[in-house]
Amino acid sequence: MTSLRKIDWKAGLVEVLLILLALTIIAPLLIMILGSFKTSSEVLDFSLALPRQWMFSNYAQVIEQGGLLRAFWNGVLISGVSSVLNIITTSAAAFVMIRRDTKVSNFIYLFFFMGLIAPMSIITTIRVVQWLGLYGTITSAVLIYTAMNSAFSVFLYAGFMKSIPRALDEVAFLEGANILDIYLRVIFPLIVPVNATVAIMVFMSVWNDITIPIYFLTDSSNWTMPLSVYNFYGKFSRDWNLVFADLTLTSLPVLILFLLAQKYIVSGMTAGAIKG
Repeated sequence: MTSLRKIDWKAGLVEVLLILLALTIIAPLLIMILGSFKTSSEVLDFSLALPRQWMFSNYAQVIEQGGLLRAFWNGVLISGVSSVLNIITTSAAAFVMIRRDTKVSNFIYLFFFMGLIAPMSIITTIRVVQWLGLYGTITSAVLIYTAMNSAFSVFLYAGFMKSIPRALDEVAFLEGANILDIYLRVIFPLIVPVNATVAIMVFMSVWNDITIPIYFLTDSSNWTMPLSVYNFYGKFSRDWNLVFADLTLTSLPVLILFLLAQKYIVSGMTAGAIKG
């Protein structure tokens, strides 16, 4: 009986600590959301109090003056295409490396694994993009994001594909299928949980990033929403209600995506880690 009380006491303490940690995230988030509906003078309190008057016009002003619609579609385009390209390229690469158990494939897998640690060199990447004639274009951002997230994606796909029996490949070969048929018709339908995880993780990573747009998107018409926040803050740094409204609109899509798809993130990462 005493041991059960000790367990309950420890579990209660952990629960209290987790609640306090959650509040450190939720409280600033609520301050931002509530502040986006306040007046420019009322918002300076930075409190959790409800607005005296709900200023929905703040959002209309932000959308109109911040150019958020254009930035929103840029973000969706770059994040969406980067996610799709990442899924296609990294799943195919992981399939080849796992099925061909050679020294070369093991070395390439190690090379991908190093990408989880090694930082990206901005100057070198700029020179390569300039050499390709893509500097300042959305295409350059898509290709860079696809490459930046490839190491993590390959790691997840490889861990999951190790659990898929090779007997499926052999049966398909006997039926006359080639390597591309096996990948598209046998392997790809089995890796749907990891596909969902990779798509969500890459989309959120790309959507929230500000570094690549600053260095590689020279035309402001190609900027994404986080970068538009940076530009908007420079113009309206005294109007925190408008800044908060801008931040809320920028955070809303990825927050909704995470809340709706968090179960796929957990299941996909668990599958890639445990089954590998």
